[in-house]
Amino acid sequence: MDLRQLQYFIAVADTGGFSRAARLLGIAQPALSRQVRSLEVELRQNLLLRNGRGAVPTEAGKRLLAHARGIVQQVERARLEVEEVKGAPVGHVTIGLPPTLARLAAAPLVLAFRQGFPRATVSIVEGLSSTIVEWVVVGRADVGLVYNPAPSPALDFEPVLDEDLCLIGPRRRKDAARSVRLRDLPAYPLIIPSRPHAIRTLVESRLAAVGLRANVALEVDAVSAILELVAEGLGYAVLSPRAMHGESAARKLRARPIVQPALASTLHVAVSAQRPATPLQAACVELIATLVPRAFAAA
Repeated sequence: MDLRQLQYFIAVADTGGFSRAARLLGIAQPALSRQVRSLEVELRQNLLLRNGRGAVPTEAGKRLLAHARGIVQQVERARLEVEEVKGAPVGHVTIGLPPTLARLAAAPLVLAFRQGFPRATVSIVEGLSSTIVEWVVVGRADVGLVYNPAPSPALDFEPVLDEDLCLIGPRRRKDAARSVRLRDLPAYPLIIPSRPHAIRTLVESRLAAVGLRANVALEVDAVSAILELVAEGLGYAVLSPRAMHGESAARKLRARPIVQPALASTLHVAVSAQRPATPLQAACVELIATLVPRAFAAA
């Protein structure tokens, strides 16, 4: 049994006769008859009831017809998908984004993805950088955007951009200084994510390098909650100024750069080093590396 025999058999059953099927397929009727008869011989069953008006499937032919249609359709789908890979990438990709970046870049990223890869689908998952790293390792996310990741043999990282961090405090508290020196940071009670969040690790390592320790007032792992608590006067946050975009508490907050030296967070694209990337995933990484810096510049 081969694919051509099944295609010929379907054509005869659909058209109701050998002559009509031969014209539809563009082949000689004797050649068509031989192929269908060869299929009947192999299966040791009459598949078509031939009469003067044409041919109709027997009970065995009806059963084979249902299978034959599915087989031919599956082969056609496989052929189309393979051909599509040569052109526009196909498939599905899941992208992990940190909360502040999701608010800024999720919409333009999805729009650009749909425009660039119309035959593919995308989903967005949101989490802290440490969580996204775990998702990429286990395969829940195919591509992740993470801040300051620790080296890992399971992942490959590509830097996308550097982002200066600032000290965010309540607007109602008057402070003449427009910036905050890094060595003065311990004077501020911080509302900061728990370890191993990227910003927590960065702040503690940079302060430790100059013999200082962070003054941690509260550990909170949600950016929105951190900003709400800061707005209520319960402490300060070290975050990107873009973290305030779109937040209801933003009007109550004030951001001051951290200087001498500046405190910068580096955003990386993370992919698995253990699973080969599909053409769609590779194209998605290129799209992110181009689009995200533009989204930050436009914000």
